[in-house]
Amino acid sequence: MNNIPALAAEFIHKSDALLITAGAGMGVDSGLPDFRGKEGFWKAYPPIKRLGVSFYEMANPEWFQRDPKLAWAFYGHRLNLYRSTTPHHGFKRLLLQAQQKIHGYFIYTSNVDGQFQKAGFGADQIVECHGSIHYLQCSTPCSDKTWSADGIEITVDLDKFEASDPLPLCPDCNALARPNILMFGDWSWISQRTRKQDERFNHWLNLLNEKNSNLVIIEIGAGTAVPTVRQLSEHFALRRNTKLIRINPREYQVPGENIAVPEGALNGINRIFDYL
Repeated sequence: MNNIPALAAEFIHKSDALLITAGAGMGVDSGLPDFRGKEGFWKAYPPIKRLGVSFYEMANPEWFQRDPKLAWAFYGHRLNLYRSTTPHHGFKRLLLQAQQKIHGYFIYTSNVDGQFQKAGFGADQIVECHGSIHYLQCSTPCSDKTWSADGIEITVDLDKFEASDPLPLCPDCNALARPNILMFGDWSWISQRTRKQDERFNHWLNLLNEKNSNLVIIEIGAGTAVPTVRQLSEHFALRRNTKLIRINPREYQVPGENIAVPEGALNGINRIFDYL
């Protein structure tokens, strides 16, 4: 069949379980930046361009010691942005299809924005492999505790690009708090929350094995710069009765006889799901 979206839709229709894997490209159609390259990052954060700091340098826990107000300006601005963003319609189309599968679904994402939960996907059916900006931890850290950022308000002076006092503090030791996100060069990330998500994910995979399920993986907007999501998708695509559908406008190449849809997230989802 030459109609690739229709072929992808056929595989999804015949599946009895969905694994949806997603990278930063998933949120672009909701208006979220993907920080692709220095120019993309600096376009989203002009004040950081003046510092000459790349995303990889900025997304480092050392800033919470070196310049806490700058660190919380960056993460506080993102927290406010993610809270105010409405997930694009592609999320809803995925959810409606996933809810029909007799063996259910799971989300595996490197995104820290909480958009899948906001779109209605079950919190117990999501792995956030890099953590979540909606949870905090001690920057020291003094313990393995994480807590919700609900009720935490970060005011950012965009001209100075610094967060205003008071900054979030650890409730146990009063040290500076930080987002529970896995950053670059990060030896202090508290991984317990993500580890529990992984346990639920592995339990679901074991059930699929027992039931010899027909699994389809829909991967959306996952690039090669940090290939965690792509590698996981390809790993599971090697399983029997499993097909990978990769939606990506640039890095869409797939191994073997899997399906590549060279589109952005929303267009790719719409082109496929219009056949369902």
